[in-house]
Parts: sequence; structure tokens; C-alpha cells
Amino acid sequence: MADDHFAINRAWWDERAPAHASSPDYAVAEIIADPTRLSDVVRFDVPRLGDIKGQRGIHLQCHIGTDTISLHRLGAAMTGLDFSGESIAVARRIAADASADVTFVEGDVYDAPTVVGGGFDFVFTGIGALCWLPDVARWARTVAELLRPGGRLFLREGHPMMLAFDEQRTDEWVLRYSYFERAEPETFDAPGTYADTEVEFDNNQASDWSHGIGDVITGILEAGLELTMFVEHDSVPWEGLPGRMYREDGEWRLIEQPQSLPLSYTLQAVKR
Repeated sequence: MADDHFAINRAWWDERAPAHASSPDYAVAEIIADPTRLSDVVRFDVPRLGDIKGQRGIHLQCHIGTDTISLHRLGAAMTGLDFSGESIAVARRIAADASADVTFVEGDVYDAPTVVGGGFDFVFTGIGALCWLPDVARWARTVAELLRPGGRLFLREGHPMMLAFDEQRTDEWVLRYSYFERAEPETFDAPGTYADTEVEFDNNQASDWSHGIGDVITGILEAGLELTMFVEHDSVPWEGLPGRMYREDGEWRLIEQPQSLPLSYTLQAVKR
């Protein structure tokens, strides 16, 4: 990531981390109070994750660590990495309050092999992460470096088809954003945040990048990983298209014609 975009985005996330920790959307109080509680994101994919007891995992772009802690509760020895120092500080506090033995490390995704080493049994990347990275092929190579032979990547992400639509229009479907990866990011003014909060923020400029399904899968294959699972879903864990969706059991779905558009996907790939 170019230095200017990196700094702008880090300031955006640094300021929002405490607000997200106090938002009901992240259910931090419930996760601390109930040692069996899993985040909605991890719970959704438990059937696809399978048994991870005793495995060594790393969660890239872990933010405030609720998914990381949830993976730990499923029996994995977890490390969480994020470029936002404030997010890591909040994640450490949550883990301490939840008595969760999770290691949180501040660092850029692309530097992860240098920062945390390799030999992991799995790399986990949760929802809404890839759009903050400019080069998905470089990300895939980083994942391959982190994994041991036989280790796997587990990714759930917002579907790029959903993300191509104008989220501000509710009267008709309008394509606004690129589906395919481009060198230049989409730079926007985002005074709020995706989580439920009344906090007003000062750092509102941010940049993100589109990555089509083909961009992601091609990057993974070229990095030497073998695709072993790809599932598209009719739901997503945040209100990606405000005014067009309803929430049920931690997931958002389209109100009208819910089978007409994929909203997220889960992908798994193995390092042979």
C-alpha cells in the first residue's frame, strides 16, 4: 500500500476501534461474559471451518480481535495481526477481559512473514478485509509464505458483485464501483462507520480497492495454493446495501429477490 493511503486508512481505523468495541454489533460485552460465545462471523462458518483444535492459526487484519478470540475458543492457538495500533490495543484488552490466551501483533499484512514468521496451520481472513489492500496477488503470496505445507487459507469476504453497486441508491440498481482490481483506489469521505454507534469521528478520509472473484482466485492459484472450496452466500454480516436489507441471526439479506445477488463468499485453499 502506498504510504499516503496506508497512513490515511490507519487513522480511519485507529479512531473507530474504541467505538466498534462499544457497539452492539460486535457484542464485546457478551463475548467477555460468556466463554462459549462466538462472533457472528466465525459462528456462520463453523461447519466449513471444521475441527481446528490444536492448530496454530493467524488472523490477518484482525481489527479488535473478536473473530480471533472466537477461533481460539474453537481450540486453535491464535495470533491476530493488524496495522492499526489502536485496534491491537483494544483487542488485547478484550482478550484479557475474556481470559483468552491470544497473541496480538501490530503490523502490515504484507510484512506478516517477517513480523510473525511462518509455519501456520491456517490463515484466517474475515469479512471486509481485502478491500483495504491494493494488490490481492501480493496478499496471496504473503499467505503462502505464512502457511506450512498442507496448511490452508480460510477466507470469507463480501462479494465483489454486491460491492459494485451504489449503496446510496434504493430506488434502482446502479453500478457505481469497479468490479475488477485497479491500481488506483476508490477514495471516499466516510464520516460514519458500518457499526452501530453515535460517535462522531474526525478522520473520515479513506481509500479502498476492488478485487473481483477472478482476481482473488488467480492470485491464490499463482501463489501455489490449491482451491478446495468456494461457496457463495445470500447473506453478509453487515448492511452492505442500506435500505434494501434486513437482519436475521447476525446476517443481512436482501428484502426483495434474495436469491438474485450473491452477497458474500467463503473460500478455502491449501498449500500443497
